[in-house]
Amino acid sequence: MSSNKQKTPLSVHLLAGGVAGFAEACTCHPLDTIKVRMQLSNKRSVSARNRKVVDSMKKASKPDNFIRVGVKIVQKEGAMALYKGLGAVIMGIVPKMAIRFSSFEFYKTLFADESGRISTWGVFFAGLGAGVTEAVAVVTPTDVLKIRLQAQRHSLSDPLDVPKYRNAAHAAYTIVREEGFGSLYRGVTLTALRQSTNQATNFTAYHTIKNAMLKYQDLPELPSYQHMIIGGISGAMGPLSNAPIDTIKTRIQKSPGPPGMSGYRRFVTVATDIIKNEGYAAFYKGITPRVLRVAPGQSVTFMVYEKVKGWIDLIGEKNSAKKMNTSKTADF
Repeated sequence: MSSNKQKTPLSVHLLAGGVAGFAEACTCHPLDTIKVRMQLSNKRSVSARNRKVVDSMKKASKPDNFIRVGVKIVQKEGAMALYKGLGAVIMGIVPKMAIRFSSFEFYKTLFADESGRISTWGVFFAGLGAGVTEAVAVVTPTDVLKIRLQAQRHSLSDPLDVPKYRNAAHAAYTIVREEGFGSLYRGVTLTALRQSTNQATNFTAYHTIKNAMLKYQDLPELPSYQHMIIGGISGAMGPLSNAPIDTIKTRIQKSPGPPGMSGYRRFVTVATDIIKNEGYAAFYKGITPRVLRVAPGQSVTFMVYEKVKGWIDLIGEKNSAKKMNTSKTADF
């Protein structure tokens, strides 16, 4: 089985991953917008003199949850506001998925033994490498664009309410012009850390469960609904393990940093500010919509990826069989 996977052309991973990523983005993007809005909300702790006022208002106000945040976005900005930043995601989804799956397959060969078998730790480190590769190549700049677009609180139903960034291309142009090209890579270290832990956990869990189910059911390949279930389980594990990293990354990427401040200093400042003014629980803001987005997103991604890859492999096998038959006929 390992040898067959190694023979799969990278173009197959490109096409299958691109289709899977497009389907995942269109399906789950509204939850990502809600997650970003929740992460960017920075309600500060109240002083003692204002505590009585706040306490008296508690009965009249309820804390925001992801459903309430989504409803507010729709009411104030229109339903299409949930898809703010989708252009930036789609713009990078094909290369991101292509790099993710193709680099994962490449790194697997580095950790495989002479017979082509790879251990669970080998899969983990291959996923780690794939996450870092996609973060540096694609994810960081598209994340910056996406977050800037999602952070804008303008109504899409009001033509006079003109935002600073009109679309992904305009956001990229404006950011580079005003802040420099390097601003597109703000938070790259945290993004790489997030993506690497995500993909290491994701691929390890997915392949471990997949191989166990193949062995248990004695099947050459799993049906699509099982790929979907396994993808959802593996996809939920990453966000739970690295939510603080994602929250700090989102805060850093939202706006330009103070001139001369290093990335490490910015990280410490943002993290300290969150702890001081909002408490440790603030690191997990948006965790519900993130899990609800990533888990079904990975379900869609792996299901579509495996299906499209299977179709391409089937077409390739049929073409090879035709060529062999044609060759045999020519020999006669």
